[in-house]
Amino acid sequence: MKVLLSIKPEYAEKIFNGTKKYEFRRSVFKNQNVKTVVVYASSPVQRVIGEFEIEKILNYELRQLWDKIKEYSGISENFFFEYFINKEKGYAIKIKQTKRYDKSLSIKDDFNATPPQSFMYLEECLV
Repeated sequence: MKVLLSIKPEYAEKIFNGTKKYEFRRSVFKNQNVKTVVVYASSPVQRVIGEFEIEKILNYELRQLWDKIKEYSGISENFFFEYFINKEKGYAIKIKQTKRYDKSLSIKDDFNATPPQSFMYLEECLV
């Protein structure tokens, strides 16, 4: 099973160049069968640019989560805590292997979808 995530272009680039090993989320998908994340680089790029396999999903209190993964976060500590403001715990999706598409895809034309606020489940046949 795959999900489509909206990710800011600067962080999507860090995922594909290997400097960001975790994608952070306030909440994650309930379906335990999700193994792949398809990356939609949000505005101004607004294209589906690749995908990555999920190694595991961490869920810890924020200080503990930051201390575990800060070295591979691809973001600043301030940004991390601002992102999770008013949350006690956070999720970090550990990126196993990435695959950047040779040609980026249109979310509207290729997926018949609109950019998700958080995530969207995809049918296996789409990508």
